[in-house]
This record gives sequence, structure tokens and C-alpha cells, in this order.
Amino acid sequence: MRKWLGYFFIIVGGLLVVSSLYLIYKHEFAIAQSLQEVESSLFPSTSMSEATYLRNTDKTKNDESQKIQHQAELRRQFSPEEGDAIGLLHIPKIKAKLPIIEGTDEEMLAKGVGHYSTTVFPGDGEQILLSGHRDTVFRKIGELENGDRFIVELSYGKFEYEIKKSEIVKADDTTVIRSMGEEVLTLSTCYPFNFIGHAPDRYIIYAYPVFSET
Repeated sequence: MRKWLGYFFIIVGGLLVVSSLYLIYKHEFAIAQSLQEVESSLFPSTSMSEATYLRNTDKTKNDESQKIQHQAELRRQFSPEEGDAIGLLHIPKIKAKLPIIEGTDEEMLAKGVGHYSTTVFPGDGEQILLSGHRDTVFRKIGELENGDRFIVELSYGKFEYEIKKSEIVKADDTTVIRSMGEEVLTLSTCYPFNFIGHAPDRYIIYAYPVFSET
């Protein structure tokens, strides 16, 4: 009896391992697809738009106001729908390049880093909130320190942010999503990082603009 019971636990354990590996593969595949979608469709069309702009403004290509106006026009055209792959999040410290998906439902978080639709986008002067799973896109986020940087790349420009502070809050603490009175890139993920099951806390990072460019 003990022998068969031992076999049973071995089989159950094996099935759990296989199931976990399958979920990891499924998430990695979905993230890779989203990354390909952003790189193959979003940015080539942006490059064409930039090329057209440069041809039409050849005589004033060094005019900063023209560049600002062009970026503003691209921003006005930027109106993603929930589920869209909208850009890239670069994290140089951990050599990560991650797709950003509009929305934070589980379906979106399975594909990449989710953007809270109730918050703004880079360049809008308020809070930009991005969320991701601690065991997929943000698995190395605990290695980041104050002074490390993020680069958000969208169709209307690149925006760089520097980490100034971080905190740990309860999972149900909704005060994290709030008006900041200034532009702040906020990243959120579950905490503790190695917790099994639904983690009780959230790890929050606050990063502030360094510079932006079209």
C-alpha cells in the first residue's frame, strides 16, 4: 500500500511540474508574440511617418518647435484599444525588452506588461501605471535600485525615467493609483517575489522623467 501511495505522489508531483512548465511556456510564447507584433507593425509604420515628416520639413529639420508639433500630432493620433500591443518597456539594468499591452486584465498580463487604462501615457504629465506578473515579465524586478532607468518606446516617441523610490503596500491598497501632480512612471507587481499562490502585497516602483525624444 505504501509503495502504491509513493507512486501516486510521484505521479501527482510530476503532473504539477509539467503543468507549471506548460504555463511558463504559454506565457513566454504569448509575450514573444506581443513583442513581435509591436516590432513588426507599430514601429515600421511610425518610421514611415517620420520619413514623410522629414521630407516635408527638410528646410526646417533643425527647428525644435517643428519636432514638438510633430510629436504632439502623433500623440493625438495615439488612441489604443484594450488588448492592443502599444509599445515597449526597456529595462537596461536587467537587459529586458518587454511588450506593453493596453489594459490589465489577466488576458493582457499574460501577453506582457499591462498599462492601467485609467492612467495617462508618457508625455501627458501625470501618473503612468504599468503592471506585470512577478514570475514572467517582472521576474528580475527585485534587482533594480534607485538610479536605474526605464525606457518607454511608443509610436510618438521615447521616454526615459529614473527610479527614485520604491515601497511595499497591501494588495488591496488602491491609493497607489492616484493623481501625482507630475509625470511619474509607476510599476507594480506582486510581492513577495517568491510567494506561492496569491501574494498578499504589491511591490511599487516610482520613476521620474529624465528626457524624451521623438
